[in-house]
Amino acid sequence: MRISADWLRASPTRAVMDCLIAGGEAAWFVGGCVRNTILAAPVADIDIATVLPPKEVMARANAAGLKSVPTGIDHGTVTLVADGRPFEVTTLRRDVETFGRHATVAFSDDISEDAARRDFTMNALYADAKGEVADPMGGLPDLQARRVRFVGEPTARITEDYLRILRLFRFHAWYGDPEAGIDGPALSACARLQDGLDGLSRERVGAEMTKLLSAPDPAPSASEMAAIGILARILPGAEAHALPDLVATEKQARVPPRWQRRLAALGAAGTWADALRLSKANRKAIELIEAARVSGAGPAENAYRHGSDAARDAALIASATTGKPLPEHLEAEIDRGARAVFPVKARDLDLKGPELGRALRELEKRWIASDFQAETQDLLSSLP
Repeated sequence: MRISADWLRASPTRAVMDCLIAGGEAAWFVGGCVRNTILAAPVADIDIATVLPPKEVMARANAAGLKSVPTGIDHGTVTLVADGRPFEVTTLRRDVETFGRHATVAFSDDISEDAARRDFTMNALYADAKGEVADPMGGLPDLQARRVRFVGEPTARITEDYLRILRLFRFHAWYGDPEAGIDGPALSACARLQDGLDGLSRERVGAEMTKLLSAPDPAPSASEMAAIGILARILPGAEAHALPDLVATEKQARVPPRWQRRLAALGAAGTWADALRLSKANRKAIELIEAARVSGAGPAENAYRHGSDAARDAALIASATTGKPLPEHLEAEIDRGARAVFPVKARDLDLKGPELGRALRELEKRWIASDFQAETQDLLSSLP
């Protein structure tokens, strides 16, 4: 098989690859860029494997006028930058000893040894400068069947790094066949070895879960996680039963995926911020969704009080969990509430301190009850 893509022909890509093979040495594009090109999916990052040792990669790059950054030189990785685009270039490797992310490796000139240390067969695909694909681990049939399968024996791959348990579900959500389900031996190994998840950092767990929930349809993967106890293990109290209906409701409303919305639909999302080590911005987004969900208000009021995203998310989740249709003119109502501006200012009231605060809150409540229609003088005249 030969792949063809704009990124393969782009001048930055050619400049990097040309400097690596200038002396007749071998180099290959590897992993996601090859996988996604075969699937006709977007390519974000371009990784390259080479037989050259890291110092030689840097010397070649400098001679070619490319910027080189020793991002992981002890493990064979150098980042080359061409026309502002980064390329991660890694010397072929074989594992000497593995313990989580910090494996001891030795450099190699054998593509099969390098492929054997990767996680999934669909990620162990290589392509040379002309796009000719090399498949040392039988990943092409798996990719074409949308089957996420570990390289070699699942237990060995998982015990090298327990994050691969979550990666299995994430990759299945993005690339797997939802009808076929997850590979049986892989799923059994994940169920058996899930205690290893307890030793992972919250940042790594959070990164995997947000990527999984960002997939077009994460429901089948999340259901498999729930069935073997992994979902509740990393997110206590989480339930996946609402996700299929939420995804269907999103499609009906033509709303793009939003992982924060999907996380909120799993249950008590407000309690998981620490478990996933969410950023302040994402914590706030979850809090707003939860506030809009429990408010009992319509989309316009929720958009005014909590913002457009939270109002939309609350409406979508409510429809998915109750089976009721979405509110009529949902987007128009959200827009109307988001644009609404409370017409009364503190300077309009001859009050101070707590009395001023109470009066403003009461007037705002009356203004919202009027469907944002009451004008300043009408509101002021309503005060005793």
